Amino acid sequence: MTVLIPTLHLFPALDKKLIELLRSLKADDWNKPTLARLWTVKDIAAHLLDGNLRVISQIRDNHFGDPPGAIHSYQDLVNYLNRINADFVQAARRISPALLTDLLENTGNLYVEQLHKLDPFKPAMFAVSWAGQTESPNWFHIAREYTEKWHHQQQIREAVGIPGIMTTEFFPPMMNTFMQALPHAYRNTCAPEGTRINVVVTTEIGGSWKLIRTDNVWSLTHAETKPQTIVSFDPDTAWKLFTKGLNPQEAKKKIQMEGDASLGQPVLSMVTVMA
Repeated sequence: MTVLIPTLHLFPALDKKLIELLRSLKADDWNKPTLARLWTVKDIAAHLLDGNLRVISQIRDNHFGDPPGAIHSYQDLVNYLNRINADFVQAARRISPALLTDLLENTGNLYVEQLHKLDPFKPAMFAVSWAGQTESPNWFHIAREYTEKWHHQQQIREAVGIPGIMTTEFFPPMMNTFMQALPHAYRNTCAPEGTRINVVVTTEIGGSWKLIRTDNVWSLTHAETKPQTIVSFDPDTAWKLFTKGLNPQEAKKKIQMEGDASLGQPVLSMVTVMA
């Protein structure tokens, strides 16, 4: 078997970029607002540390903290995650930026070690819910973890004006992971059998993803046939739209649609974070 989207090898290099970025920040950079709305640069760094600590605790130590209680819906899960995320970020405001950076550096390798322990094809501890899955293979869970690391670091870079990870090395695996949510985004969209939709992210770091409607189900395909609709946008618009850094109305001004525009609308509401 082959891992559909390999990302595990990218974590150390992406973490190195993060530590270099954080160590380069000036004192006032840490308090700058970000696309994460209520979170500053320092808050996002704290959230990334929380992610490291959770994975180490869960995989190495089989420790999950307080149970979430009854989860009866997707929104219940989102509410629970929002609460525990906010709790950690609030507590981490007591930690200095220098210590926060040290902790991220010191936990980064241990975090990656835990991911290496996972059999990529066995069921993951947590499904990739934003892709509509109730069970996911570990390789997809790991890829989802990669998108978290990537987009939060990019939020920091946007806030402080320091580029560095919108590259052919780091961007395509992140976007390819996001695009696995396309069939779920189209689940309520009816169309004739054989309808095809292409979603294109432009420039050399972008790519093209193709949807087809067969047996009343949407799925990704590699078939090269003429689509009924082509949705195109630049990489910056793509990652911000899917992580709620742009709302659909803002994104619509930056998106080009060819063919039946009504078939392109679900792309505008696709979200690949738990929010």
